[in-house]
Amino acid sequence: MQARLLLEDGTLFTGQSFGAEGGSVGEVVFNTGITGYQEVLSDPSYCGQIVTMTFPLIGNYGINRDDFESIRPYIHGFVVRRHETVPSNWRAQYTIDQLLKEYGIIGISDIDTRMLTRILRQHGTMKGVLSTGNERVEELKERLDASSLLRDQVARTSTKTLFSSPGEKERIVLIDYGAKSGILRELTKRGCDVVVVPQDTKAEDIRKLSPDGIQLSNGPGDPKDVPHAVNTIRELLGEYPIFGICLGHQLFALACGADTGKLKFGHRGGNHPVKELESGRCFITSQNHGYTVVEESIAGTELEVTHINNNDKTIEGLKHKRYPAFTVQYHPEAAPGPYDNSYLFDRFLQMIRDNKIANPERPRQAQLSETLRGELQYAQK
Repeated sequence: MQARLLLEDGTLFTGQSFGAEGGSVGEVVFNTGITGYQEVLSDPSYCGQIVTMTFPLIGNYGINRDDFESIRPYIHGFVVRRHETVPSNWRAQYTIDQLLKEYGIIGISDIDTRMLTRILRQHGTMKGVLSTGNERVEELKERLDASSLLRDQVARTSTKTLFSSPGEKERIVLIDYGAKSGILRELTKRGCDVVVVPQDTKAEDIRKLSPDGIQLSNGPGDPKDVPHAVNTIRELLGEYPIFGICLGHQLFALACGADTGKLKFGHRGGNHPVKELESGRCFITSQNHGYTVVEESIAGTELEVTHINNNDKTIEGLKHKRYPAFTVQYHPEAAPGPYDNSYLFDRFLQMIRDNKIANPERPRQAQLSETLRGELQYAQK
C-alpha cells in the first residue's frame, strides 16, 4: 500500500506503507543512530513526533521483549529508507511491522531519507502529516493546517500511579516525566530503593516518602509546558540531593532561574560528543531532545556549566553552586548505547552519601518528641 508524508513547507514524499493504516500528524524529526531502533520507538521522549531514521536499513534484527524503554511506543509515525520484513537475529520475536500494527502507528519506507534529513537540518524540524489514504494533497494540507502539535506529552507518558522497586540502599524518588526504563534499571542495579511517582506529584507528598535523593527523569516536549514540575523542583531544591536527566535537566534550570529555548533540529542519536569542562575529557553520548538551556540565562543564577556539546557548544550539564544538585542534557542510562556515562549514577549516589555526612539527621526520637510537643502546645492554645 502507498503512504505519503507531507511537510508543512509543502514537500511531499511518496513511499510504501508498513505498520498501521490511517493518518497521523506530528513533529517530523530525525535520529542518526545506526542501531537501537527498538529503543527509539519505545522512548517516551518521542511522544507526538514522526521519527525519521537516517540509517538506511531498519528492522534487520527484529523486535524482542527485552529492549523496550517503556510499556508502549508513543511516536506518531516512523520513516525509514528500507524496511526489512524478515529479520535475522536469534533474539528476534517479531517484526517492526507487527509492532507498529499493534499500537496503531503508521510507517513509511522507500523514500529519500537523506533528502528529508537535509531539509530538516536546513529549515528545522517541522509539522508533517503521514497518511496511507487516498486523499488529495490539498486535503492533506488542510488536515495539517488544522492540526496542532501536542502540548501535554508529559501527562500522556508519565505513570498515573506511584509504584516502587524495592532495594536495600538509598531511597530514590524518581519523578516520571516520561522516564525511560533504563533510568530505573541503572538505579536498581546499584541496589537503590526506588519509588516512581507521577509527574504532578506535589513536593509535600514527595517529602512523606522520606527520600535520600531525587531523580528527575527525561521526557517529551517543551519544559515550559509543565510549570507545576518547575515549582515542585524549586521547593525541593536544597532539601534533597537532585540528579536531572534531559527534560529533568531543563526543568531544573528553569527552577533555578535560567531559561530554555528550542533548537533548530535537536540532538537525536547515539554519537554526540560532550566535553566535561572540569577534566577536559570528551564523552560520546546518547541524546534525544529538541530544547536546550539558554547559555546567556545562566548569568545571575547559582548554576555552573559543567558540560558542553562539542558540535554546537550548547549546554550539556549543570550543577548548583550551593546545593547538592547536578543535571545532564544527555542520557547516561544510554539504551541504546554508548554506556560510557553510567558513572553519573555512581556520582549521584556518592553525592547523597557525602550530603548525609555533612548534614547528619537528628535522631528519630528527638524529631518525634519535638513534633509531639508542638502538637501539645497547639492543642493547649
